[in-house]
Amino acid sequence: MNAPRDPKDRKVHFLALACLLVLGGLALAGPYGLLAWNEQASLLDKREIRIAELQEERATLQNRVDLLDPDNVDPDLSSELIRRDLNVAHPDEYVIELETQP
Repeated sequence: MNAPRDPKDRKVHFLALACLLVLGGLALAGPYGLLAWNEQASLLDKREIRIAELQEERATLQNRVDLLDPDNVDPDLSSELIRRDLNVAHPDEYVIELETQP
């Protein structure tokens, strides 16, 4: 293949080569390139674990909401909340506080 003789053609070829080199560099070392793939995969695993934890917490909270339905309140939970929040107890009761476990 003959090299272009016109300076304008050389500039166009140089610009095209520069663009291809930039795109190749980004494909290899860019934020979504091959070198960042492992980091992105580990970040995805961490986020999936966090999502599972949040879904479990959401299910627990949804259960509490269901138990506190105004039309059908769970008597045990309502008694627990009243005793805890209002410090209400019968004179003949003993209150034993336990540490909550994570």
